[in-house]
Amino acid sequence: MLLMGGDRVEEAVAHTAEVLRAAADRDWSAAAGGLDWSGLQTAEHLAGCLVAYAGQLTGRATGGYVPFEVTFDEGTDPEGAIRAIEAAAGILASVVRTAPPGVRAYHPYPHGSADAAGFAAMAVAEMLLHTYDIARALGVEAEPPEELCAAVLGHLFPHVSPAGGPPWRVLLWATGRGDLPGRAPVTRWRWHNGLSLPAGPVSLCEVSPAAAADLAAGGTGGLAWIEGGPFHGTRGAAGRVAKSYAEGVHRPEWGLYALVRAEDGLAIGGMGFHGPPDDEGCVQVGYDLAEGARGHGYATAGLRVLSEWALARPEVTSLLALTDPANTASQGVLTRAGYTRLPDRDTAWAYGMRRA
Repeated sequence: MLLMGGDRVEEAVAHTAEVLRAAADRDWSAAAGGLDWSGLQTAEHLAGCLVAYAGQLTGRATGGYVPFEVTFDEGTDPEGAIRAIEAAAGILASVVRTAPPGVRAYHPYPHGSADAAGFAAMAVAEMLLHTYDIARALGVEAEPPEELCAAVLGHLFPHVSPAGGPPWRVLLWATGRGDLPGRAPVTRWRWHNGLSLPAGPVSLCEVSPAAAADLAAGGTGGLAWIEGGPFHGTRGAAGRVAKSYAEGVHRPEWGLYALVRAEDGLAIGGMGFHGPPDDEGCVQVGYDLAEGARGHGYATAGLRVLSEWALARPEVTSLLALTDPANTASQGVLTRAGYTRLPDRDTAWAYGMRRA
C-alpha cells in the first residue's frame, strides 16, 4: 500500500538516521552532493523543512509560509543534527496523523496548497533526497526501501512514468540527480501536489495515482468516506487512473477527483475525466456518488466548477458526458450544470458543453 501518512514519515526518518549515523564521525563540512550547502547546512535545511510543514498544517496557513525557521545551535555536531531531524520528523508525523479531514495549507507547487498526505509525501521526499545528498559527500550508501520510493513517485510525480528502472533510480532521475536509459537528463523539476477546487458545499480534491491504486484495490484512498462510499463507479475510475499511471500515460489533473463535503470533511463520491483532452479538444467527464449523498445538489455543484475549470484551459474546446437513458437523476445533474443534449452515442444519451 503506497498511501502517505505519519507512518511513512517515521519510516523515512528511520532510514535517514541509519544512513547518517553510519557517517557521524566523518567531516560534514564538505559540500553535500550537488548542493552549495555543507552536510550540516543540508541537515539544518532538512530539519527546518519538516518543522515548517508541520507549522503550515497546524497554523492553517493560506497565503504563505508561517514566518519562522529552524536553526541549529552553534557548535551542533553531526549527532546533534541527526537528533534534530528525528525530533522534527516526529512533530510532523504527529501533526499529519491528527490533521482533520480536508485540511489544506499553503505550499506553492503547483496550485498553492497541499493536504496532510501531500505534506507527508514532501517530507519523505526531502528526507530521502537530502540524505542521499549528504551521504554522497560522506561516501556512504543511501538507497532507501523500494516501496517508500514508489510511494513518493505515486504522490508527487504523477507526471513521471514509473517504468524504466527501480523506483529509487526513477526518483533520482526525476529530481535531476541521476540518469535513466532512454530518458533525457532532468535539469528543472517540480513535484505535483493535487489540485483542490472549492465548489460550495463540496470540494473536488485530485486523487493521486497512489491513492487511486488503493481505492481500486478496495481501500479508502486515504480519505474518510460517508457510509456506503466509495461507490463502485469511483473504484472503477480509480482503477483507470492507476492503470494509466503504470503505463506512463497519466496526465495530472485529468483523472479522478474526490468530492469532499465541506461541512464534515467526508468524501461522498468521485468526479473527473476519462483522460486528457483528445486531438479536437474534447474531454469526457463522469461522476459517481454514494447513495446517502444523492439528492442534495452535491454533484451539480461539483460538476459546474469542474466544467468551468476545464473549459478555461486552452487545450479544451468542449466537454462530453454519457449517461444511461434510464438514469434520469444523472441527466438532471447534467442539465442543471449547464450541459445540453447531443445526438445519442450508441445506446447512451450524450450531453455536452462548449467553451463560450
